[in-house]
This record gives sequence, C-alpha cells and structure tokens, in this order.
Amino acid sequence: MPKTSQDYSVRVYYEDTDAGGIVYYANYLKFFERARTEWLRSLDISQAKFLEQNIGFVVRKVEMNNVASAKLDDLLNVNSTIVTLKRASLVFHQQITNQAQHIICTATVQVACVDFQSHNGQRAKPVAIPESILGAFKRVC
Repeated sequence: MPKTSQDYSVRVYYEDTDAGGIVYYANYLKFFERARTEWLRSLDISQAKFLEQNIGFVVRKVEMNNVASAKLDDLLNVNSTIVTLKRASLVFHQQITNQAQHIICTATVQVACVDFQSHNGQRAKPVAIPESILGAFKRVC
C-alpha cells in the first residue's frame, strides 16, 4: 500500500535552541525542510541529480503555526503529507510533535519546481516536475 505521509525524527541539539534551551522558531523550518528532503531520498529521488540539470524545488509560500515550545534534548517527529499535487508545484502539510505526542508546530508549505537556468538574474521560471519525481509522488498520494 502506498505511503501517503512520511515521518522523520529529529533530536533537538543545543545549537537549535536559544539561551533558555527553547528551540528558536526559525529552526522548525529547517526541520520541515529536512523531513521533505528525507522523504525524497526514501523515494530514491536525488535532488543533486536534478540540480545538475538546473532543475530544483523552491519554497514559494509557508504558513506556520507555533503551538508549543520544543526544548533541548527533545526527540521530535516531523510528519509530512502531500495535500496538493500539480504539474509544477505541490503543497505539503507538516506537523512536528514531541515524544509525548503534543503538537509543537504545524506548517503548510507550497513548493514549486523551477528551471534555474532560465532566470538570467530574474525570478526562476516554473517548470513541470520531472516525470520520475511526479510519478513517485503520484504513487504515494
């Protein structure tokens, strides 16, 4: 049966926190990014391979809701689900919970596939998601 979501574990290190041992809010974005990247890896998708072809994914929009605080040494789970899949973009719903299953942070992240070679100093142009990636996503959605 296809996996419609992916879980990724991350431990909170000292470098992720402020002086009080609380995770700095921007680091949740890093945790979300790592989770999406590891999901691609689990589908045998190499972002480096596509970057060699000047194709990549960029975050177009993020809506994040910080619900509670994660702390130093917490073991967090980042759950990622694709909620919308289009020809050149996709939307993830992501949620971070702590080891007690309390929600720490949620985000809706819109990611676009772009051609980096086409930008010539301007905004990179959207391009269709390569079929190998699109097919892998369709199998899990």
